[in-house]
Amino acid sequence: MASMKCPKCAAPVEFDAGDRFVKCSYCSSQIFIDKAGAGFIYALPFSVTENDAVGIFRRWAAGPTRAKDLDKLAQISSLKKQYFPVYMFKRDVNGMEHVYIEPAASTTLPGLHNLKVPGGDLKIFDDRFDTGGAELVKIDIEMAPYLSSLPGTAKEQALVYFPIWRLDYAFEQRAYVAVISASSGEVFSGDFPKRSSGAYMAVAGLGFLAFLAEGLLAIASPVLAGALMAVTVAGVFGASNYVARRM
Repeated sequence: MASMKCPKCAAPVEFDAGDRFVKCSYCSSQIFIDKAGAGFIYALPFSVTENDAVGIFRRWAAGPTRAKDLDKLAQISSLKKQYFPVYMFKRDVNGMEHVYIEPAASTTLPGLHNLKVPGGDLKIFDDRFDTGGAELVKIDIEMAPYLSSLPGTAKEQALVYFPIWRLDYAFEQRAYVAVISASSGEVFSGDFPKRSSGAYMAVAGLGFLAFLAEGLLAIASPVLAGALMAVTVAGVFGASNYVARRM
């Protein structure tokens, strides 16, 4: 058996070499055991419900850079409620406190390397914390490798379970994944169906050629060239509006 001091009450806590979690018998704190040391386990409660997550995704899918009608035609195949583990490092850097977040689990999901943990919402993760049936993603990355690359001196290190909704969807027979932060409602998506820029480029190219020709015409007939330019402006505006609405 190994032993250490509880980070909260300093009471001696014994644990086996293979343990990842242990409870202090004096203050009942749940403690995370890592090769780099011990720290508290926190969790953020879900503030985005399942219905809210779907609505957030639909609004994101309607954005100007997303494929036309993605918000209507995307077929959601699954929506998983998960707690993704991250390490939170509080460091003193030149007299100022900085917080660094690093993943504690291997993942290819977008955005999980850029999560931001709002400190005021952190809850102690113990037997009384209600996960609401969310899946706890397995920890498979040790804390120790991160420590050598962090600046300053350590103030606190902890494991934080971050709430996410993993949304799998299909569009035009291709599968995509989006991650929705169940804390802030932010959407992360590495790959998504994009709106084609070909039609916009065509309108811009034709407009440029028309203005070029009208500029040359203006040398011989300024009045006629001015009238044609007015028609071209209206045409480019109308074509751009059509492309924005239909393509």
